[in-house]
Amino acid sequence: MNVAHKELASGRWSEMSFCEQMANVGSEVERAISWRKKGNTTYSYKALERALELLDLTIKDAEGKGKMKELFRLREFMADYFVFDNEYKSTDKSWNKYFYSFIYTSRMNR
Repeated sequence: MNVAHKELASGRWSEMSFCEQMANVGSEVERAISWRKKGNTTYSYKALERALELLDLTIKDAEGKGKMKELFRLREFMADYFVFDNEYKSTDKSWNKYFYSFIYTSRMNR
């Protein structure tokens, strides 16, 4: 996998708050959903790759901060929804609902 967010991966990501990080992950998830609805699986998959890359950066930044279980579970749910059989029965609406609070909070704190 190519690194799409080179500047963020080089250290800028850890300067962001957890809510800002999760809002960015959520934005990519929303793009993946949007492209999938439009029938463009290539762009949907690329957005998912970017979302997973950002989530991995968040996981790396969160080490020792008590958020690891949720973040690893989130990664599992994302893979299940976009790549596998959606055994957890996620929906577009549930993804939007999950990330909404992070997006709202990060915008309010600007």
